[in-house]
Amino acid sequence: MSLLLKNTKAVTLAPASVEQCDIRVRDGEIVDLGKQLKSRRDDELVDLQDKIVMPGFACSHTHLYSVLSRGMPPPRSAPRNFLEILRRIWWRLDEALDEESIYYSALVGAIESAKFGTTTMIDHHSSPNAIRGSLDLVKRALRQIGLRAILCYETTDRGGRRRRDLGLEENERFLTENANNRYFRGTIGAHASLTLSDDSLACLGELAGLYDCGVHMHVAEDRADVLDSSKKHGIDVIERLSKFGVLRRKSIFAHGVHLTRRQLKRVEDAGAWMIHNPRSNMHNAVGYAPLSWCGEHSALGTDGFAADMLEESKFGYFRNAESSYPAEFSRLPVMVQNGQRLASEFFGPPFGTLRKGSPADLVVLDYVPPTPLTSRNLHSHFLFGMNSAMVQHVIVNGNWIVWNKQLVGIDEEAIMQKSRRVAKDIWRRMHGR
Repeated sequence: MSLLLKNTKAVTLAPASVEQCDIRVRDGEIVDLGKQLKSRRDDELVDLQDKIVMPGFACSHTHLYSVLSRGMPPPRSAPRNFLEILRRIWWRLDEALDEESIYYSALVGAIESAKFGTTTMIDHHSSPNAIRGSLDLVKRALRQIGLRAILCYETTDRGGRRRRDLGLEENERFLTENANNRYFRGTIGAHASLTLSDDSLACLGELAGLYDCGVHMHVAEDRADVLDSSKKHGIDVIERLSKFGVLRRKSIFAHGVHLTRRQLKRVEDAGAWMIHNPRSNMHNAVGYAPLSWCGEHSALGTDGFAADMLEESKFGYFRNAESSYPAEFSRLPVMVQNGQRLASEFFGPPFGTLRKGSPADLVVLDYVPPTPLTSRNLHSHFLFGMNSAMVQHVIVNGNWIVWNKQLVGIDEEAIMQKSRRVAKDIWRRMHGR
């Protein structure tokens, strides 16, 4: 059985391309693309009537465990800086998670992501009181909706050696058990240099080298991370990561707000990825990452905000436009597509393209351009015209997971009713009331 999408406006962001064509999908991948493809006996034929078809989006850094924080009571005393934000909000939240709340956080996040056209999640999980098996709970939730993901556990020293070791074990277990999974891959996760001893960094680097998978962690999100490395260890944060084998190909470094141009070049030269999270950076007032200094290994994440990559790109574009280091106009759309390149490094097939052999992870947008839409002005339409409310259908691995804006086979209202009860339980545990 194959799927034939007729009369599509096939669009890719990098290189920018707009093409009128038909697309045939079989066994989870694109097998043919061309004008006026003839229908075959085993085709499921869908006429998309000139709607836009794009590769599904990838969110290159997020925290699904924070999804049920939306609307929660504020801390008793307002945080005055980034470290207090961590201590009074996010570290209280992750310590309040149990198996049920891990699952429902990921499930609600997956529902939203699918409806936004985000088909691959690169998630960074933390639940210090429920570490063992936590990544399987996230996996089960994402698989229920039909998404792909690269998962890791946030290794840190802040809970002591036993919890650190459990985090390392959870990363290694999940990574090895999903080495050939079509939907899921693992990597090694860590919090940030400021919560990791030399011994812990050495363990992370050793595992990353053993499995050739890199380390997914926060780097220089706030100036505190930079100052900690220089004051405690006498070297800059990137040099410290390099010393212990963490600066390597396929490592995923989130934020990079306070890195210098030279440090960002070291990250690029190593083949590591720098992930920009504009909404989070603005919300936490940590500063602005100089996108014009980032190389080809730079992509876009949400750092716990909803995985709406169209919205994230708009925030990123407008914040960049008023920064001291404005990047070229196409930077944000290209970074969206780069997330799919990052997914390719872990899964193998060429994500983010509409060529033969590419995974059939597709999003259909009902965008009617009011002006001519061409490869030359595509990025302008993407930033100023398209939005996630226009996502009509979504396909992952050749299967419909969203049809006419509705999740296929999912009782969304029942899940949301349950998640509201789970959220209240999390908030009570966080605040002891």
